[in-house]
This record gives sequence, structure tokens and C-alpha cells, in this order.
Amino acid sequence: MTSNNLLIQYIVHQLQTVQNGQLWVGANYTLKLNQLHEQQMFTRPLPDLHSVAEIISHLTLWRNETILKIETGQGSKTDDCPENWLPNEVLEKLGWKQVRVNYEESLVEMVDLLKDKQDDFLQQMYYDTDFKGDYPYAFALNGMLHHDLYHLGQIGIIVKLLNKKGL
Repeated sequence: MTSNNLLIQYIVHQLQTVQNGQLWVGANYTLKLNQLHEQQMFTRPLPDLHSVAEIISHLTLWRNETILKIETGQGSKTDDCPENWLPNEVLEKLGWKQVRVNYEESLVEMVDLLKDKQDDFLQQMYYDTDFKGDYPYAFALNGMLHHDLYHLGQIGIIVKLLNKKGL
């Protein structure tokens, strides 16, 4: 770590902490995911709620999309792309272990891509295919953190519902 990448290191630390560190808000992803068995990962507790596997797959897609933006200067996916919310039927064929490995590997890849960048990278621009405009990388990286926290809360609700209903 140098004095020229303190912000990058802070973002990396935050992304890692949400996954497996101590959060002020409570449980991280690792703790939440370890509260369920494999079949529960593919169970929707209510018809209009996604399963945990669907959410993890969705998070992986957007993390991989952010990696692509960092590597090439633009993404390729939009909210409407079919890969955004893969159904349980598709994910069950992959299996929970593979869904989780893909998710965890995407974090490792993002951290490896970011860790040596200087803070001025955060102000460099990329083209966002979903928002149809140029944005600084700080927008994408802070957005990833917000997105992870948003869905962590959803997973917390899903875990409670699954356990309460005995599903």
C-alpha cells in the first residue's frame, strides 16, 4: 500500500469485509450463507422473492461486469440481459458449490485487479452500457459495495423466512 492508493485500498477492504469481515450491521455474506444447507439456497421463501442462489448469481454477474469495465473501459450487460437473474432451474444444474465458487472467485479477481491501482484510477472514466454514459470508476466500485450491502439485507430476510417456515 502506498499513499497514492489509500482510497483504492479502502474500497478493497470494504468489499472484502462485507464478504467475511466484522460488520457494524451484523453478519457478513460468509456467516449468512453458512446458515443454510444446499437445497435451501435454491428455495424461494415467497413466490416473489429470489432464492439465495439467484441473488449470488446476480451479484457474480455484476461483479464480473465491473471487472470487464475495469479491464476494457466498458461493460456489456444491462439490467434486461437474461443472465441478470438466472432461474433456479439453471443454477441447480450448476450446483450450489459452483455458484458459490464463481462468486468467491469474482471477488478475488476484482481485488487482484484493483490492489495495485493508484487512487487517480477512481476518476478515470468508463462507458456504462446500463446507464448509457461515461462515469468515473469510483461510481462503479462504490456501486458494487452498495449493491453487495443491499442484497446482504435481502439474504438476511430470506434466511429468516426459510428457517421460520422450516423450508
